[in-house]
This record gives sequence, structure tokens and C-alpha cells, in this order.
Amino acid sequence: MQDYQKEFIELAISKQALRFGEFKLKSGRVSPYFFNSGLFNDGESLRLLGEFYAKAVLASGINFNMLFGPAYKGIPLVSSLAIALAREHGISVPYCFNRKEAKDHGEGGLILGANLNDDVLIIDDVITAGTSIRESVTIIEGANARAAGVVIALDRQEKGNSELSAIEEIVKQYKIPVISIISLHNLIEFLVKSSDFSGYMDIIRNYQKSYGINSR
Repeated sequence: MQDYQKEFIELAISKQALRFGEFKLKSGRVSPYFFNSGLFNDGESLRLLGEFYAKAVLASGINFNMLFGPAYKGIPLVSSLAIALAREHGISVPYCFNRKEAKDHGEGGLILGANLNDDVLIIDDVITAGTSIRESVTIIEGANARAAGVVIALDRQEKGNSELSAIEEIVKQYKIPVISIISLHNLIEFLVKSSDFSGYMDIIRNYQKSYGINSR
């Protein structure tokens, strides 16, 4: 695990963006942990989050020319990443995001920010069913641009309705990479070394055995 991944987990826990307990998911599963990027809700934590995204993106080697953040959670994420790339790495790229509904007055349209073109990197927090990513790819391809990949904060490495995870389904369907700041594997590695959260290890491992993509 890289230093920035450990620092991301520590920040997520301190902001309660990452919590442990019992959380019922949309799928009906009861998860021993829950992640909510909306709780990175002050300037400093959002600045740091953007830097963590930037490090994950640059480590991946993905080629891209611009950034896209799907509404709503993707909007602050894509903004923070664009700032971090420019400020910390000298890489200034255009970015944009979509409205949930097209505006028919004022400047109008569905997209705010730069015009979609070339190779577009999609920024989101997690992929649960993949709906947001599929909608994003449709928007990007509708503008005659290309989805270059997806970057998320947390990969739960969890099966969906089939033996594949939603992320694996996205990769298979669109032939694009999906990268993350951390995965469940990284989280378990962190917890093993942390006495503060050792009490959650057994239940998380049991959950992984039941629903993890590598459990078969």
C-alpha cells in the first residue's frame, strides 16, 4: 500500500466518510463498512481528496485530455482533481460536468464547463450498479469524444448480480480501465495494522468471503 492510500483512509475515517458498523445497502446486503464522499465537506479535506485522486491517476498511466464529473457527487470531485493536477503536478486540463436535466434557458444545455472532446477521464466516488458511469459514457460518446477510463475513490471488490463486480462489468462492456484510490484489499491491509479497528476484521473478512469477487 502506498503512503497516499494510507493517508486517504486515515482522512476518510477522521471525516467519518468511512465508517464501520452495520449498513444496509441498496442491494439489501448488510455491509460492515460504508463510504460517503459527501462528508469530505470542507476546503482542506476536499483539497487533500483532490491530491489523492491525482496521485492515483498519475500512478495508473492512463492517457487523457480532459476530465468529466457526473452529477452530483462527481462535480466537486472533478473540480478538486483538476485543481490538484494543475497546482501540484503542473498539468492543466479542461474539465466539465453534467446537469441532471438539460436547461432550456440562459446558456442552456446539459454540460457545464469545457466542451467534451478527445480522451475523457470520468471521476466518481464509488461504482455500485454502474448506472452513473454508463450514463457518463453515453454523454461523452454523444459528443463524439471517447471515454478513456474511470477513477473512483473506493473499489469494494464486490460481486453485483452476477459473479462479476459492477466495475468488472464496466471494464468488460466498454474496454476501459477503472482505477481507484483504494480497494477493499487496501482497507483490510490497513485494518490489520490498526489496533483501533481490529474488532471489525472478522466480520469484514466474512463479508468478503460471501460477496467478494475473489471469493470463488
